[in-house]
Amino acid sequence: MTSPSRHLWVTGPDAPSARSLSAVHALPPALAEVSAHRRLRGPYSAAGEVVRTVTPWVLRNNPAVVSHHDIELVAVAPQLAAALPHRRATLTTLTSPTNRTRFYPGGRTTRLAHGLVEFLGKCARLHGSPRSLVLTDVDDADMTDLEWVGILLRRTDPQILRVVVHTRGTDVPGPLGAALRAFTDRHDLPADRSVGPMTQDVATLAAAYVSGDGTSRDPALLAAYEATDPATRAALHDARADELERVDPSSLALGAIPYHRERGSDPAGAGAEALLEAIERCVLEGFYDAVVDLAPRCLAVLDWRTRVTDCWLVVAKVTTALTALERPDEAEAYYDQACAATTDPSVHLQSAYGRAMLLTRFYTDARRNHAKAKSWVNTAICISALLPDEQRRAFNLTFNENGLALVEMHLGNLEEALRLVEAGMARLDAQVDPDQHTQHRSVLAYNRAQLLAAMGSLDAALAEYGAVIAEDPHHSEYYFERASVLRRMGRLDEAARDYETAIAESPPYPEPHYNRGDLAAQQGDLETAISEFSYALELEPTFVDAFANRAALRLQTGDVAGADADVSAGLRLRPDSAQLQCLRGLVALESGDRATALGALDRCLALDPALAEALANRAVLRFEDGDTAGSIEDLTAALELTDDPAIRENRALAYREAGRLREAIADCELAVAHPDADHQSIRALRARCEADLALPA
Repeated sequence: MTSPSRHLWVTGPDAPSARSLSAVHALPPALAEVSAHRRLRGPYSAAGEVVRTVTPWVLRNNPAVVSHHDIELVAVAPQLAAALPHRRATLTTLTSPTNRTRFYPGGRTTRLAHGLVEFLGKCARLHGSPRSLVLTDVDDADMTDLEWVGILLRRTDPQILRVVVHTRGTDVPGPLGAALRAFTDRHDLPADRSVGPMTQDVATLAAAYVSGDGTSRDPALLAAYEATDPATRAALHDARADELERVDPSSLALGAIPYHRERGSDPAGAGAEALLEAIERCVLEGFYDAVVDLAPRCLAVLDWRTRVTDCWLVVAKVTTALTALERPDEAEAYYDQACAATTDPSVHLQSAYGRAMLLTRFYTDARRNHAKAKSWVNTAICISALLPDEQRRAFNLTFNENGLALVEMHLGNLEEALRLVEAGMARLDAQVDPDQHTQHRSVLAYNRAQLLAAMGSLDAALAEYGAVIAEDPHHSEYYFERASVLRRMGRLDEAARDYETAIAESPPYPEPHYNRGDLAAQQGDLETAISEFSYALELEPTFVDAFANRAALRLQTGDVAGADADVSAGLRLRPDSAQLQCLRGLVALESGDRATALGALDRCLALDPALAEALANRAVLRFEDGDTAGSIEDLTAALELTDDPAIRENRALAYREAGRLREAIADCELAVAHPDADHQSIRALRARCEADLALPA
């Protein structure tokens, strides 16, 4: 029997039932028991089925819980949209597919996963007693479910909701494999499977394989399917697709329906249409790994010579997905394929823009080339200018000049970038119907706000952010960025409110919590700051800066052990962090370990010689060890970086110890003039220095 204080990982060829598992592992009642196989519903096959199962009960018992998680619930279970008013819909959500110019970031699914995890935790608590959740076929899941299950295992208390994960094998790669090894007990079921004599006829077994949507690993079913003639197989797939379209086209259209249509009697017709629909819906929702899987399948049944528009739509969407997933080389290969396949001007126009974005935004280090990006985006602008339709020409010119503005910004030409954005806004207002391209108008205004902030025009930036928010009031990042502007203006209470709104308008992501914690620390609310950094780390356990900031606050509040744990965790992730090495030195100082403290501060300053805090603290150690000259050297270097009266007072002490009394008095005079100085202490030090100076030699 496994421990109820850990989740359970079951391996074996057949998916176990909750009932059979309960007999061995004493599982609590199951919230749901679902298959995660991606052929069923594509992205979130498991999470969506869980949500569809539990949400009606939660709606009856605590509808506020459902309302709080509307974005993530509707994203994974679109069938619930009618029952769940989408109270936080953004322009990105509401814009039609043909007018979309902004797509979700690659990290959207991580936010959805965290929201779903918190929803299920609340659901389990509403029951008032422990529950279990059984997920089978997880090694065949889409990446969205794999990510969700990994976070579910890490964040969920198994004594409230015990998660059971079934995989066929033990070689589970990536983050889910690490989560399974860290948070579960493993139970291996017998693995003896062989093909025996068929007890049913081939036709029946083949039909069973197809009706299971190709998810079965039963050797008998698979052998029967492969032994069936192609025409019969195609007919079975057609019939199953027809059946599924009658049952639930909303999410089955992302998994089982295109699977059957591409294997049916009309792969180039019905198959292509099903795949195109799935690709479009997945790219609009930010389910990018699924797009990468679907795109080559769709191109395999299309022909560039006869369906160039559809072929390009596939390429446009898969390159969007690949760049969001930080795989620009593969995106470039698709652009090469498209441009080699056709002379269609639209394909070359959009490919030129896409290549420019790869070079200025998505490639890193040596591959990034802003000058080359500018040449590609200029090509796109030239082709746009030749378009015959005035409104289409105006939009394409504006869209591509907005890309040029990004290149100019990266080149440091902020004023030119702003000119291009404002010219585009004016062009759309003058030449395009006002009800057209609403989202892109909002994008331009947002870009203008960002540029104004970067140029230091904070009042204008604040006004522009206000206008953008008025048009798109549920877009979390707008509040997050406006808060940064407000902080720069010293309007801290307003910034705090914007961080709170940014948090409320989105499923969980760590950055606004981190920034709210940083702001709370600035305002002296250390308890809130530590809480926010802790939650940011719950969302993202590799958030090194959150470890560093929480360590500093824990040290400040006397929690030396907690600070030490945070420093150690941060250094495991980033051993060359000067800030963390400095904190290690401070923790060691607080613990009385002078040797470790000095070693850590030495390492810190080798990494970053301009870290004033490390210089000041090493100076104290050197002074106490009798190295007055070294102490003065460190304090002088620190004062070149910051006019800190405490550091200047310490240098005065060191000067006095070295007999350099006039320099000590000069430091005291400078320090006592600082509003934050300890005036009484400095005056007393100056008096001692003056008395020493008056003594006869």
